Amino acid sequence: MGLQTRRQFLRAASVAGGSLAMSLLLRRSVRASERTRRARRPNIVFILADDLGYGDLGCYGHTDIKTPVLDGLAAEGVRFTQCYANGPECSPTRTAFMTGRYQQRVGGLECAIGTGNVGRYDDAIRLRETHDLGLPVTETSIARMLKDAGYATAITGKWHLGYEPKFAPHLHGFDRTFYCIGGGMDYFHYLDTVAGYSLFEDGRPIRREGYFTDLATNEAVKFIEDHQDKPFFLYVPYTAPHAPFQGPNDRCPDPLPLDSPLWNQGKAPSDVYLAMIERMDTCIGKILRTLDDTGLTADTLVIFVGDNGGTASARNAPLSRGKGTTFEGGIRVPGIVRWPGYLNAGLVSDQVCITMDFSASIVRIAGAQPPADRPFDGIDVIRLLEEKRPPQRRTLFWRGRRGTRTRWAVRDGNLKYVREHTPAKTSEYLFDLARDIGEQQNLLATRPGDAARLKALLADWERHVRPSR
Repeated sequence: MGLQTRRQFLRAASVAGGSLAMSLLLRRSVRASERTRRARRPNIVFILADDLGYGDLGCYGHTDIKTPVLDGLAAEGVRFTQCYANGPECSPTRTAFMTGRYQQRVGGLECAIGTGNVGRYDDAIRLRETHDLGLPVTETSIARMLKDAGYATAITGKWHLGYEPKFAPHLHGFDRTFYCIGGGMDYFHYLDTVAGYSLFEDGRPIRREGYFTDLATNEAVKFIEDHQDKPFFLYVPYTAPHAPFQGPNDRCPDPLPLDSPLWNQGKAPSDVYLAMIERMDTCIGKILRTLDDTGLTADTLVIFVGDNGGTASARNAPLSRGKGTTFEGGIRVPGIVRWPGYLNAGLVSDQVCITMDFSASIVRIAGAQPPADRPFDGIDVIRLLEEKRPPQRRTLFWRGRRGTRTRWAVRDGNLKYVREHTPAKTSEYLFDLARDIGEQQNLLATRPGDAARLKALLADWERHVRPSR
């Protein structure tokens, strides 16, 4: 019996005055759930939104959007207020999630891979010239770790970790793959901005009809239905609400023109932008209902996060700036976790966490092991929640490169140091996020000792995350 069905039954029993029946049902449900947990390891569903702003959901303060599914997921689980993406763009964050490590250790993936397999800074350009721009299979992914531990694995959504066939997700441990190969594509005709076809399965282009958010969801639903008797890891990285800005009812007979303003990430028509998020919310509801209908809800860990901060089209309030920067609006994202019976419902957590922390949690929960020579950089954040520990102090680092511009950040406790560098200018900032979440007051001049300490931490981190290739 799924959670929603069980709640409906309990409400009916209460109205009828059936307290004894309600008590019996609760005991039976708990016993059944305990038997299931002893018999198998939990399923894991990891859902990733693309370019979603920190404030783009109802449960994060948006009053003009309807996201009842994600709002409900937060009510049934844990909502993080200080959840970070590993990078201010998508490929870096996806690399960190797949490896459980800082993306800087891989090389060439500190910036989103350019459409059509373009390297966007010196190291990425170097790797592109040798056909090595992507996530190599030698960087063992968590999909491989879980597969080796006996899990069925699938990706249905956006990959963006390499155009070359040798980087395809089925080579990284995914049993089932249905994906957009690049950063963004026409949601109906599956073409990107260089008119390349982007819809793939197991390294091969395939033909489908429909809205990509729906297609990815349908594949996820089918995977769950086909794997009810074996623990599974399902990775659902949606392209929504990344450009081009097309809602589910915006299909045209011909592909979106390459010069269409709908490709402009910072200028989404507001009604279309909301429709894209709302459709994603509806689709996530289909996945959750499938878990209910198959009786798997009570034994499934569901995680929802964003891959980076929102664009100028998003609602990032109360944060400053957005995607591509290491200010809060570029890296702080929505984060929701539901695990019935293990995590308290309705909890709002101020624990500082980052994408690769969820990788560490997933591997531990699945009973898998990271490679001995590639220890995780993240912490097991879900264990902290299970043990009901107070928020732990974190020291986290960011570095993103594009062209000749480099952006850094380090957060230690509530203090955060930010640096931006171009050949023409270097800018530095120090913020106290506990008092200034909007990063409006630069403390660099008044707290030089703290600034020097954080800069030293950053320099030491850079010495230890040199790329492996």
